[in-house]
Amino acid sequence: QVRLVESGGGLMQAGESLTIFCVGTGVSGASFRINTMGWYRQAPGKERELVATITSGGNTNYSDSAKGRFTISRDNAKNTVYLQMNNLKPEDTAVYFCHLPAFDAWGQGAQVTVSS
Repeated sequence: QVRLVESGGGLMQAGESLTIFCVGTGVSGASFRINTMGWYRQAPGKERELVATITSGGNTNYSDSAKGRFTISRDNAKNTVYLQMNNLKPEDTAVYFCHLPAFDAWGQGAQVTVSS
C-alpha cells in the first residue's frame, strides 16, 4: 500500500522560509521515479488547490501564488519530494498535502501557519 507522509510544517512569521517534505513508502523507487509528484494545500473554508508539480524529468509547474516564492524538488533515491517556501505570507496558511497521482495517494497533510 502506497503511503505518503509529510513533515516539516510549523508556525512561521511572515517573510520567513520553510521547507516541507514528503516521503513515499510502499512504492518502489522505480515507480516513484517515473511519476509526477504534486503539492496541494487547503486553507480553512476553502477548496484544496494545486501548489506545484514536478515530473519525472524534473519539469516543474507552479500556481500563480507560488510562482517566484516556492520551489518543488525531488530526491528519487529517497522517495522524497520537497517544497521550499520563501517569503511566506499569512495567506499561505493551510494544510499542505503531497500527492502521487499515479496511485491516487495523498498524505495526511502538514500544517503551515504564517502570522503577520
